Amino acid sequence: MNVPNHVAIILDGNGRWAKTKGMPRNYGHVQGAKNVEMICEEAYRMGINYLTVYAFSTENWSRPADEVSQLMKLLRNYLKTCQQTARKNNMCVRVIGDKTKLDQDIQEDIEALEEATKDYTGLHFQVAINYGSRDELVRAVNAIAKEGIEGEITADMITDHLDTAGIPDPDLLIRTSGEQRLSNFLLWQLAYAEFYFTDVHWPDFSKEELVKACEAYSSRDRRFGGHSREE
Repeated sequence: MNVPNHVAIILDGNGRWAKTKGMPRNYGHVQGAKNVEMICEEAYRMGINYLTVYAFSTENWSRPADEVSQLMKLLRNYLKTCQQTARKNNMCVRVIGDKTKLDQDIQEDIEALEEATKDYTGLHFQVAINYGSRDELVRAVNAIAKEGIEGEITADMITDHLDTAGIPDPDLLIRTSGEQRLSNFLLWQLAYAEFYFTDVHWPDFSKEELVKACEAYSSRDRRFGGHSREE
């Protein structure tokens, strides 16, 4: 099987999964967070080197205040436990998104996590928090403008100013829970990625489901500029 180097996942369906079990939405978010750790371990065992997950979007602030509060509480807990997980698994963690909009203690925890794991050589794990691809592109273009660069703005310049600078583009995007849209996630970076959609809700997304997605990716004849990868 040709395993993708970089997999991106939209973690969808936590709330719906909880509803099917007669539980509050936050229960689904808690179980979904636990599943992230398992998938990280399985992804690296399979030979995937980069994994990027969509945890909290710029649009998620519009959710009910109590749900947002619970998500921020969950995020605080996750950032602390993630250091232990990263140390155990030699995992390099990076948070993408506009971190300036997060509470100061969360920003400090993110900085501590990134600093503690920056030299780890296992899975490169990116978590998108307060992330929106249009916002990312606007921030990138504004950063270029502030540098006062003369002449034409190139694609490489934009790439180098994105939150994902230095990270290879995803080869495969997975979205769980049956939705088939990008939801403002990695619009620039996913230009040549393969897409895989599954009806499985994120808390139920298992090692076997990850293998299915990678097998589907491996079976496709990827074409670049009119030429397949075999050519």
